[in-house]
Amino acid sequence: MTLPAAHNPHDIADIVVVGAGIIGVACAVRLARQGLRVVVLDQQDPGRGASFGNAGHLATEQVFPIADLSILKRLPAILTDPMGPLRLDWKYLPRALPWFTRLLLNLRHAPFQRTIAGLRALNESSLGAWHRLLEDIARPHLLREDGSLLVFERADSHKAIEALQARMRHQHVPVDYWQANAVREAAPQLSERIQGGLFFPRTGHFLDPYRVVCELVHAAKACGVHFLKHQVLGAHLHEHGVSLITDQGRFTARQTLIACGAHSAKLTAALTGKKVPLDTERGYHLMLPHEHGRLPFAVTSLERKFIMTPMADGLRLAGTVEFAGLDRAPVMERAWQLHRLSEGLFKRDLNAEAATPWMGFRPSLPDSLPIIDRVCDGKVLLAFGHQHLGLTQAAVTAELIAQLASPAPHTHELPDIAPYRLDRF
Repeated sequence: MTLPAAHNPHDIADIVVVGAGIIGVACAVRLARQGLRVVVLDQQDPGRGASFGNAGHLATEQVFPIADLSILKRLPAILTDPMGPLRLDWKYLPRALPWFTRLLLNLRHAPFQRTIAGLRALNESSLGAWHRLLEDIARPHLLREDGSLLVFERADSHKAIEALQARMRHQHVPVDYWQANAVREAAPQLSERIQGGLFFPRTGHFLDPYRVVCELVHAAKACGVHFLKHQVLGAHLHEHGVSLITDQGRFTARQTLIACGAHSAKLTAALTGKKVPLDTERGYHLMLPHEHGRLPFAVTSLERKFIMTPMADGLRLAGTVEFAGLDRAPVMERAWQLHRLSEGLFKRDLNAEAATPWMGFRPSLPDSLPIIDRVCDGKVLLAFGHQHLGLTQAAVTAELIAQLASPAPHTHELPDIAPYRLDRF
């Protein structure tokens, strides 16, 4: 697949996808099924980035931005706790400050409401798109659509839960309030200290997020997609399309799709001239291989601010946000802190024997919306910046990208891409 300089660009591929995470791979499947010749490039094996270690939760209920005005009051306490739910590496502050400034500006009423509308449009379409994609590759059993639960422990949290339920209902998010006895009936191993919670029936989880990527890769290869382990170093537009310069040669195609998550900004700037305010929320998980059967579905703690998802290989504890860029070494103590956070949530504490910690990069934009777009006269497609919702929104993003790449009739309504366009920055 390496392309000599004089090669006819139309002989190699219709579209080169840069990024083999859940977004890029889902897009590759959809593009190939439309008859396009697809090549996927990534410096890692498919699914080994953020897609490997996400919480596995299809979080369709999360229609609100990653921050709201209440964070301003809590920020000093949050940032002075090195093991708290949000950490900022002070050495990274000069680079992060412009991003945080944009984040604060997006907390104003009008942009805040635009973000909610944009997130809600994608999330409302996400489960249906996932069902279609999994049916297409004959793997519907990978998804468990059995809801998720947000629990609270303190009596003084009841007002916050009621307020959140009202906000969710205002956005037409299906949600039910569960008393403590309903929580115990559904999840009997949870502690008696649980006061109640909110149940979200239109959510689900994957038993193995990495396997989902692998199954999609298998389906894509069956459609003729080539996956190559190359690092993309640069790119430029030309008369026939796009040329990508990699560590192993040059590739050309009519179109390219930039879907390399937190690493997408440099390539986007090279091809479009647009500097996007993309940063990374470094997320951690702790996988507990000896914990099976503790929970029937994903459970999040309101006060402790982390999520627990039952998976085929055990129980995954995930959460925490760290701003420290792409280059600094992981602080794996933050992953182990997740086990300490779980203490007291169950009648018997979780077994952390042989547990494995992990850290990955969540690509985040300051308005909490992804970029999904077609630019440069259709030569460049963009699909990145999905923050905590990459897994949730991958399948619907793939449908949107397929429509942008090669418009064709479709039998289901797709979200309007206007809120996700590149030119909003």
